[in-house]
Amino acid sequence: MDLSIPLPEGLALRIADEAAGGDHYPTRRLQKGPLLVADGRLLAEEGVGFGVPILKRGIQTIFPGGMSLAWRRRGRLWDVTATYDLCLVERLARQGGSSFQPHLLYTAKDSLAALHRRSPRLRGLLTAASSTLRRAFGWVTTFEDAGFHAPIEVRCTVDGGSGRVDVSLTLTGLPDGVTEVVVMNEQGGRSFDLYVDSSGAALHGPEIGAWDDVPAARAAFVSTTDCAMFSLGQTDGARLRRGRELVGSRLAWAGFGYSLPPTVTRFGYDLRIERTS
Repeated sequence: MDLSIPLPEGLALRIADEAAGGDHYPTRRLQKGPLLVADGRLLAEEGVGFGVPILKRGIQTIFPGGMSLAWRRRGRLWDVTATYDLCLVERLARQGGSSFQPHLLYTAKDSLAALHRRSPRLRGLLTAASSTLRRAFGWVTTFEDAGFHAPIEVRCTVDGGSGRVDVSLTLTGLPDGVTEVVVMNEQGGRSFDLYVDSSGAALHGPEIGAWDDVPAARAAFVSTTDCAMFSLGQTDGARLRRGRELVGSRLAWAGFGYSLPPTVTRFGYDLRIERTS
């Protein structure tokens, strides 16, 4: 199913229960959420979309590999229910070959990823080191079966007249060992090059950082080329972070993540999508 929901001023949301966009990125196998379209051009790049859940088990990350999708329309309101299947983990593979799985290698990879998120001063060095190692050994990113399936239901009510999206997640029945739930809201890193928030901050390109706390009550990413913006706000019980990364043909995302403890059973927030002048 491929659903397109029109929004004001030539914007739209595309939702598909199969891979959509970013075909040359490693994340092409991941199930994407709603993706933003402006004047017929998909702005997602490597971004996974709006309202997409991922799970953390310590330093390991579990990604969605599929979804079931249902929807109905009530005038200008669209009710969309996506049940994501959390079932994939990241692996490394040699160019043109199958993946390989030495335990120590993956422990080191996941540990470096966690360090990257927690240590802003080291991010440039860690990104450069990772890219150098990948080139030297011919490694590429792929995704494989995590060994279990965890369904998470996400409901979105999209107001086609205003561009407001109300998102709610049901987080019951999580697998044992889950230490964190992250709700991603990402689009393309080349398309969205400006971060602004209600405190008056304005950060361009590399100034945005890779995974930093949002200090303001509400924050937004802006595409200065396509004159589009998406924004969201702080929500009780969650930690809100922002990020943007561009690394060749491997990373090209910009957006926000809500970090939740695994004890939360329901979570909701509102997202606003609009044109900028």
